[in-house]
Amino acid sequence: MVKIIHLIRHGHHALLGRTLCGRMKGVELDDLGCEEIARYADTFGPRPTMIQSSPQRRCMQSACILAARFGLPVEIVPALDELDYGEWTGQSFEALARDPRWSRWNEQRGTNRPPGGESMRSLQKRVVAHLEQVRIDHGPGTVVAVSHAEPIRAALLHYSRKGLDDFLSIEIDPGSVSTLSVDNRGIKITGINQRVPA
Repeated sequence: MVKIIHLIRHGHHALLGRTLCGRMKGVELDDLGCEEIARYADTFGPRPTMIQSSPQRRCMQSACILAARFGLPVEIVPALDELDYGEWTGQSFEALARDPRWSRWNEQRGTNRPPGGESMRSLQKRVVAHLEQVRIDHGPGTVVAVSHAEPIRAALLHYSRKGLDDFLSIEIDPGSVSTLSVDNRGIKITGINQRVPA
């Protein structure tokens, strides 16, 4: 049985805080993002037994920095992918702030969804199903799963038994690590949004 699952948000990129990237193609880590993940690789312990990644480039870059440090392959896992924001993908947060649907969605994540996109509940189901499969399938060790703020937040809301409308109660910074521990009774949270100081 897996003992530890580290959920790592990809490192910083140039569009962060300005554009809702979602599943936009070509979004890459900047120098700061690479440094954030490299710092984590230098302080990581115990050595991971598996590294998984969202299919998005910024996550794969982050996972590859870790994989190079530990001499491990990267497994691409669609269940760790970013929320599909549908029509909102690629829009600026300034433009979204003028859309009443954006306000409604941020007030009621449990019952709304982005236009043409994926609901937070659907996201939560796929991420939690994957984590539970990791818990069952793999031998003892440490699994690193590199993903995005919303999938990580959705998983943490589930394991903390909070509703999806409480999504703002959990902060997930770029390059941060949130940790789940696994035993025979299931999965519990042992760390949220931990950062390695510069």
